[in-house]
Amino acid sequence: MNASIFFSSIALLFSVYSVWETSLKRSALTVFVAPVIRYASPYQNSNFEAFAIPITITNSGARAGTVMALALEVTDPANSASKRFFGADLGQWSIEKARKGDFQPFAPIPLPGRSSHTDTIIFHPRSEETVQQIVQAPGRFQFTLTLDVALSEDFGFIDRFWHKAPSALRFEMVLPELDHRAFTSGSGTVALHQQDWQSSVQRD
Repeated sequence: MNASIFFSSIALLFSVYSVWETSLKRSALTVFVAPVIRYASPYQNSNFEAFAIPITITNSGARAGTVMALALEVTDPANSASKRFFGADLGQWSIEKARKGDFQPFAPIPLPGRSSHTDTIIFHPRSEETVQQIVQAPGRFQFTLTLDVALSEDFGFIDRFWHKAPSALRFEMVLPELDHRAFTSGSGTVALHQQDWQSSVQRD
């Protein structure tokens, strides 16, 4: 009799765990940034710059989450300057696309449970930014990527109590050389890379 109760209890625990993992577990977002990103600064006497950053976002939870917006802050330690950007478009940057305005605007990214999404996000400066060019010379640049997310609240105040957005992802990139002629020919970009050529990752 005791053995029967024991095995029934074990089966019940496995059933509860299975339901939790497949249906109830809240969304848990993980953000990855590729080891190489692209940068463009094609216009003089303007605060316009563009960073094209390949990003993968995974949801290891069972319930859905949505990335509503992305924000980026870039810091140049050599000049003690920072500049804020927002996720404006999707896809690779090119000077030809810029001339034609042929970009796909950023839209919220829904992430069902146990899913992932990969895209290249093009970041533009916020309109109120007064810093002209954050990238003025080769060197190291520090990045802080922040996600504005909407997570499932099926359980009301319980979800709101436990709600936790992904932490900001901080990483550093190296720009080995800067030739402004690159911004008006070819892809119109230059590449920055991680020092160790590895991707960056931040969990919630």
